[in-house]
Amino acid sequence: MATKRLLPLSVKLAYTAFMAILIPVYWINYGPTNFLYFCDISLILTLAGMWLESPLLVSMCAAGILAPQTFWVLDFLGNLAGRPLVGMTNYMFNASTSLFLRGLSLFHGWLPFLLAWLVWRTGYDARAFKAWTALSIASILVCFFFMPPPRPDPGLTPVNINYVWGMSDTQAQTWVPAWAWVTGLIVGLPLLVFLPTHLFLSRYAPRATV
Repeated sequence: MATKRLLPLSVKLAYTAFMAILIPVYWINYGPTNFLYFCDISLILTLAGMWLESPLLVSMCAAGILAPQTFWVLDFLGNLAGRPLVGMTNYMFNASTSLFLRGLSLFHGWLPFLLAWLVWRTGYDARAFKAWTALSIASILVCFFFMPPPRPDPGLTPVNINYVWGMSDTQAQTWVPAWAWVTGLIVGLPLLVFLPTHLFLSRYAPRATV
């Protein structure tokens, strides 16, 4: 008996076509380090999760970025209305960046909705919280110790990846020592962002068959 397909082939092909454009364009314009951002990690894991129909991979992305990407959507809509929430989407309105690159970046707007639909189709895997937390901590440490910190004119070069030096790409935060900031990310993101999303999905999303 053939195994029932959880996800339509058309959706897989459409997403794959998008990634076939985004990956080389981002690699050429931003460099490979751009794929250390949580959102870009999620793009790649989602691609694998869709083809493998893996609840764990899809659930990891959902637990990790549903909340931040939803906030991106709200800030973007606020920017359109002239009242951004925190300015995290200001770059989308920077005319010095090509319209094509900014258009590709609109994935931040539709990815959370795609992930919510994927979780609904595949079921939520409760192991996702621990798996994404481990992956995010590894990314944070790599970005803090090995990737470029903020600088006055970063251009398209990825700096301050995953905000490990503060919320600005042009200067590091000075509120607390750098080690305290990055420790706060390592502890705070799982407790304040990933865990609430995990608990919400565990309660309301269909449960994956592991």
